[in-house]
Amino acid sequence: QVQLVESGGGLAQAGGSLRLSCAASGRSFSSYTMGWFRQAPGKEREFVAAITWSGDSTYYADSVKGRFTISRDNAKNTVYLQMNSLKPEDTVVYYCAAAFARWPARTVGQYDYWGRGTQVTVSS
Repeated sequence: QVQLVESGGGLAQAGGSLRLSCAASGRSFSSYTMGWFRQAPGKEREFVAAITWSGDSTYYADSVKGRFTISRDNAKNTVYLQMNSLKPEDTVVYYCAAAFARWPARTVGQYDYWGRGTQVTVSS
């Protein structure tokens, strides 16, 4: 019932910034916890950040705390990941995900829908 499409990935230099967007279809976007994950080749999918349906609570992986900010605009059916102070180790594919009426949600198995991913590359 929900389709997610990520955008905003690309190339940045270390210390730079990117903003990822995730556009959601469906009529109940505000009912979903939204999350961002990332995955490098040969690695398991890693939690990055999550935000409640109301936007009143967020959670971040230790690796991105203080650098990344998740936000959402329910009127636009969009969730964002502002990525600052980028590091080469942030060079992975980033995935948007949605978990229906669930909080907290910090694992892959807790999410119901996934986007196809957007590549982020950070040069050293």
